[in-house]
This record gives sequence, structure tokens and C-alpha cells, in this order.
Amino acid sequence: MSDDPVTARQIRQGMPIFVALASVLLVLAVMAALYLGREILMPVTLAILLSFVLVPAVRALRRLLVPRALAVLLVVAVTFGVLFGVGSLIASEGAQLAADLPRYSLTMRDKIAALRGATADAGTLSRIVDMVQDLGNALQPPPQAELKGEPGSATHPLTVEIRAAKAGVLETFQTFAGPILHPLATTGLILLFTIFILLQREDLRNRAIRIAGSGDLRRTTAAIDDAASRLSRFFLAQLALNISFGVVIGLGLWIIGVPSPTLFGVLAAILRFVPYIGAVVSAVLPLILAAAVDPGWSMVIATAILFVVVEPIAGHVVEPLLYGHSTGLSPIAVILAATIWTFLWGPVGLILATPLTVCLVVLGRHVERLWYLDVLLGDQPALAPPEIFYQRMLANDPAEAIDQGRQFLKERALVTYYDEVVLAGLLLAQEDRSRGTLDRERQAEVGTAI
Repeated sequence: MSDDPVTARQIRQGMPIFVALASVLLVLAVMAALYLGREILMPVTLAILLSFVLVPAVRALRRLLVPRALAVLLVVAVTFGVLFGVGSLIASEGAQLAADLPRYSLTMRDKIAALRGATADAGTLSRIVDMVQDLGNALQPPPQAELKGEPGSATHPLTVEIRAAKAGVLETFQTFAGPILHPLATTGLILLFTIFILLQREDLRNRAIRIAGSGDLRRTTAAIDDAASRLSRFFLAQLALNISFGVVIGLGLWIIGVPSPTLFGVLAAILRFVPYIGAVVSAVLPLILAAAVDPGWSMVIATAILFVVVEPIAGHVVEPLLYGHSTGLSPIAVILAATIWTFLWGPVGLILATPLTVCLVVLGRHVERLWYLDVLLGDQPALAPPEIFYQRMLANDPAEAIDQGRQFLKERALVTYYDEVVLAGLLLAQEDRSRGTLDRERQAEVGTAI
């Protein structure tokens, strides 16, 4: 019996370590489940995010006394019809561009020759140009004369053709139908999940309220409704902005004269969902094609100016007007989320990284059990101003507290800073002193820093 208090104290001391290990194992288990179950989870996630975008349209039809089932079917049919139309447009434009590419090879060869002449004295740049030209020669098919040899010729030996065994019907079906059936199956799952989510929206909301905690129905209902409305507005605003960005880019490329402007406009709208680098990546192919089409450099310069002008306007002027100055995410959280979701779900995860992380932050702000998500991923300060003031005094680093005070004084009065920040920070110090966690030496250091 005498060892029981010691054992209890050791358990209490080791509990933080066990909690940390359990948290790490839980995160690893969730990531493993997301990776292994991506074939099912990706369609479900896409359907949930798509339902946030389609809910306002369904509500509008409901207000016109259209039955729920018919309203859902109409909205989903129109949406997927538009998506299939966009996919067909991308396929046709891409095929046309691939057919036209051989016409631009002579222009590229002339430009590479001009660059080689201009960089003859620059060793590194000249080697880069040579490497690009060698790569282009390697990608081109060999001339037909080199493929067919004349019988009995010494320079052109006989061609030996080895044919594989004739494939069966099942193997042929798998070869040609496999790449087509998988995207169709995924699209079908997204379609079904979207329809059922929109049809069972209230039931799913009630289940979410029960999971989040039904002790305070008013607070939980308000939180979930607020989160759903915020996410719907964010996704609609982002969709509208990216579509507008693609339309402007497509029109600009058409005016400049770059081939397939519709294709590049659609790709620009899609790639802009990728944070930070999406717009840059969407500019690469138009720049390369502009260099291949125009014998000079005016088309390349105009294309570059188009992207350099349009993207900052969309990102720094229009976005703050549509949904605030930020998505509510810290920059590090956006980069980390993009890396993790790309590792788990590939290119689809990269496009969905920001919306999924926004969902997590909104849940962290409204569901008490998930508060840590807002702290880890959100852009709100993790500590209140009095806590930052007191923590900097404990760290004997008053410089940051001075900077904080100067920022505060830009909007508030000095006496307000003393009342709301300094005195509140001193009250935190008094609480630590009353608990005995602030010894005299640390008290002296805090006093000196203040």
C-alpha cells in the first residue's frame, strides 16, 4: 500500500507522454486509412464538397415549390452535364493542339539555333540549349528511310519483326476498357453520393449534431449551420473567381493569338484551385506554345504580361472583396496541407487541399472537441495579447512586446493598452505567483523586462 501514491504520481507524470504517443499513432492511423481507402474516400469527399456548392441552387428551386427530389436531380444533371462538356472540350482542344504541334517545330528549331549563336560564349547556357535540342531530337520519330532497310544492303540490314502472341478477348477488353472504366466508375460514385447527400441533407445534419454533442441543441445547430453557410459561400466565391480567371486568360490568349486559347483558359481555371503555384503552372504551356508559334518574342512577352497582371489582381484585389483577406488558414498550413494531401491522393489531393483544410478549420472553430485544428491550421493568434505580453516577459524578450504595443497603439489609445494588455498580463503573473510557480528569481526577471 505504501507504493500506491508513488505509482499514482508516476502515472500522472507519464500521462502527457502517453497522450502524445497516442495522438501520433492516431494521426498515422488516419493518414494510413486515407491513403488505403482513397478509391472510396476521394469520391465521397468530392461529393461532399460539391454538395456545398449545389445547396444554394437546390434551395432556390425549393423556394419555387419544386419537389426536393426533382430539384436535386435537375441541379445534379445540369452540373454533371457542364462537367462532361468541359471534359469533352479539353479532350477535343488537346487533340487539335497535338495535331498542330508538328507545324511549329521549324520555328522552335530556328529559335534554338538563334539562342545557340547568342550563347556561344556562355558555357552553361549554351549547354542548356544543346540539351534542349538533343531532347527534342530524341522525342522526334526517326525518318522513315532509316526504319526500312533494303534487302541485301550493307548500310541497311534486314528488318526483323517480332510479333507477340495474339491476345485473347478478355486481355484485349482489359487493355482498352480498363483506362476508361475506372474514371467512369469514379464519376458514377461521385454522382450517386452527391444525389444522396443532397436528398438526405437534414438527416446527415442531425447525425452530425448528435456526434458533435446534443446537450446544447441551440449552440450546436447554430454552429453547424454557420459552418455550412460559410463553406458554401467560400466554395461558390472561389469557383466564381477561378472561372472568371480562366475566362480572362482565355480571352487574353485569343487576342494575343496563342493557339487553343479555350483549352488554356479551362486549364487556368482548374489549376488555380491549387494554392500558390497553380496560376504559375497554368502559364507554362501557353508560354512554350507562344515561343513555338511566333518567330519573334512579342507573343511570349505579351503572354507573360497577361499572367503577371491578371493573377495579382485576382489574388490581391478580387479575393479580399469576395471572401475576406484570406481563407482563414495560415500560409504554413496551406503548404503543409498541399504536401500531405498530394502525398495521400495525388493531383486530386493537391486541388482539394485548401477546401479540405478550410473544412477542418471551420470544424475546429465550432466544435469544442476539435479546437486544436483551429490552433494548428488557422490564421488567428494562438495566444491572446495579455498572454503574449506575459510570455515575452517570462522569456526576458521585451522587444516583441514593444512591437506588439506599437501595433496596438495604431488603433487604440495608450491607456487602453495598459488596461487590456499590461494589467491583464500582470494578473497572469499574480496568478502564477499565488500558485507558487513563479519564484523570486523569475519575478525579478519579469520585473526587469517590464
